Amino acid sequence: MTTGIHHVTALTRDVQANVDFYLGFLGLKLVKRTAGFEDARQLHLFYGDAVGAPGSVLSFLVWEDGAPGRVGIGQVGEIAFAVPPGSIGEWLTRALTARVPVEGPLREFGETLLRLKDPDGIIVKLVGRDMPATAPLPDPAAPTRFHSVTLLTDQPDSGRAMLERFGYRPGPRSGAILRMVSDSDVIDLRDVAGYAPGIAGTGTFDHVALRARDADQVRAVGAALPPDLGETNLHDRKYFDSLYVRDAAGILYEYASDGPGFTVDEPRAHLGETLFTPPGMSDDLRVTLPQFALPGEERWPRRQLLFGQRLHTPDPVDDQVLITLHGSGGDETSLLPFAHAVAPRARLVGLRGRATEEGSLRWFRRFGFQDFDQDDIAAEAEAFAVFLPDLAQLYDIDLSKAVFIGQSNGANFLAAFLRLHPGLVSRAILLRAQEVLRDPPDAAITTEVLMLDGRLDLLTGPAGPALATDLAADGARVEVVTVEAGHNLIPEDEDAARAWLAARD
Repeated sequence: MTTGIHHVTALTRDVQANVDFYLGFLGLKLVKRTAGFEDARQLHLFYGDAVGAPGSVLSFLVWEDGAPGRVGIGQVGEIAFAVPPGSIGEWLTRALTARVPVEGPLREFGETLLRLKDPDGIIVKLVGRDMPATAPLPDPAAPTRFHSVTLLTDQPDSGRAMLERFGYRPGPRSGAILRMVSDSDVIDLRDVAGYAPGIAGTGTFDHVALRARDADQVRAVGAALPPDLGETNLHDRKYFDSLYVRDAAGILYEYASDGPGFTVDEPRAHLGETLFTPPGMSDDLRVTLPQFALPGEERWPRRQLLFGQRLHTPDPVDDQVLITLHGSGGDETSLLPFAHAVAPRARLVGLRGRATEEGSLRWFRRFGFQDFDQDDIAAEAEAFAVFLPDLAQLYDIDLSKAVFIGQSNGANFLAAFLRLHPGLVSRAILLRAQEVLRDPPDAAITTEVLMLDGRLDLLTGPAGPALATDLAADGARVEVVTVEAGHNLIPEDEDAARAWLAARD
């Protein structure tokens, strides 16, 4: 029976920092980048040895700017990679030089190790132990494979029984830790009864996957699992077949076959270079996935600005820039597919509003359905006026040529901003907008505006045409196009926006 760790999956909130740590600092190889198997809107990165061999792979689901979780009962607590025994001192020097949080050298179960923290706070141990890699990395000090995984449980007997089903056997104890041993690595069951339960989120692990020889072994072990563990259907993950099961403490285990492996759709020399997406996923949805630069590649500088943003640079790219403001309940990625469809070669910057309503993002607060918080509109507009020059400097944007696209609440905010801070926005596309200012100021604006109204839109109603009249009275050059739709967007909106932009090239 094939035994051991296949891979471990965790969650990150900062894809660039994640790549910089695991590729740039630890020296692992990016062997695959995909959209998530369960949720195609998530980027999924796989790191490992030179081929991503089972036992070397650490993967991350990217929840960009996602809420941090809490490490606790029912989760993987920490992971450990094996490194050459003589390299511990070198790794300590590297960590101190790179300002990576580090503890040690320490001793656990008679072995010397360092405890590092990645940018999300995940604990990564480097254990000095000779465990040769299946496909060695270029750096002779690089991690070779998983040494161990620590599981946090308040029901260690259940965890032990589960691991024994997958070929692990009890080994030595140290305090509250029972070490379970396979033919290639170990899993430490740590009894943390009395701790708080874990909460899923960034900076935590999703699951640990254990090795099976092939899909037949996955099926055979799955069929032998007790019925009280729940349904265990076989999943085709393209690079392996697997099933999922939880123990009594809530720890999620995946049981995954060794093959076919990551070279099934990329040759070894080009692993990790192409973004793969599930069949049927639209190309436009690709633009919502966060981009990143590999170590040594040119990248935009990183700064914390007043409003969250997501940058998408297509290949090829032209000099056009589209800046999007989402509607109620959206986020910085919501309008990127629309903007990409309108201008496929434009650089896109999706922005995120700061107000919330019952957990949904907005650009300003409201007291009722058509009762908008005037003070909040003014305050957010003031912040936005400070933000835009910083955004332009950060991403080298000429605001006089940029096109702003707002939908619903984002369009309403953009229309208000044109009057409250004239001169900062030269071109705007307003999708299903209405007047939200109770007493619009007298403003001299020269913005070119395309308003796309829905003839069946019950949310804006006559407020849309009234806004067009108000903007024109203030000097804006307004074009109104009415499509046969409600508040939702349809392909005709893209056609009209594309034609409007083409007329201004």
